[in-house]
Amino acid sequence: IHCGGVDNAFPHHTNEIAQSEAYLGHPWCRYWMHIAHLDTAGGKMSKSKGEFTTVSTLEERGYDPLVYRLFCLQSHYRKALVFTWENLDNAKAAYEKLVGRVAALTGEGEVDAAAVSKYREAFREALGNDLNTSLGVTRLYDVLKAKDLTDAAKRELVGDFDQVLGLDLLKKAEARRAEQARATTSAVGGYTVTGEGDPAIDALVLRRGEAKKAKNFAEADRIREELKAQGIEVTDVPGGAVWKRM
Repeated sequence: IHCGGVDNAFPHHTNEIAQSEAYLGHPWCRYWMHIAHLDTAGGKMSKSKGEFTTVSTLEERGYDPLVYRLFCLQSHYRKALVFTWENLDNAKAAYEKLVGRVAALTGEGEVDAAAVSKYREAFREALGNDLNTSLGVTRLYDVLKAKDLTDAAKRELVGDFDQVLGLDLLKKAEARRAEQARATTSAVGGYTVTGEGDPAIDALVLRRGEAKKAKNFAEADRIREELKAQGIEVTDVPGGAVWKRM
């Protein structure tokens, strides 16, 4: 299998075939995959122009690289993909929800081999259709919402599919359950804070809530930035806030 950008098909890969097969005396590669470009709103992402974003940059901004993987998997490799921070935020939200849905699976119930085989075959067909990862992700969601599968069967299929998708869903789900198990709840004056078991962070989030209640929004924003600098993400919910480590 030989991969490359769609712009390499001719003349670069054509020349490679001519040179390599003339030397080897037999076919060189059986399969060729030409991948469409990753674009920005202004056009093709280009290293030569310095207009490109690295995975390290994403990590510095607090994005899990697996969020970017899901972002790419949701599009077919032959289709140009437009990178924007808004699109990446949408992928992040989708990934968090996906992990949450897998974490909610109890692992209970019998595994119906026939039902599992049906969903597994649908996933294989998606990938067999010109490596249609977008459809493969859809088949994953089909499993999670299936009425004819127990939680145990769903977990088995998620693990199978993820050997291809590489999203670490079972691992991330286990970590999510562990966070929830050690979560702490603090409350002051009807404002409730739920977090991951760190009283110092709870106290800061409570102070932010008190500042918001007093309409001291500058102080509330300052505390949010202080928490962000510590790798803490705060989400406001009715009657309080939930925090987690990014």
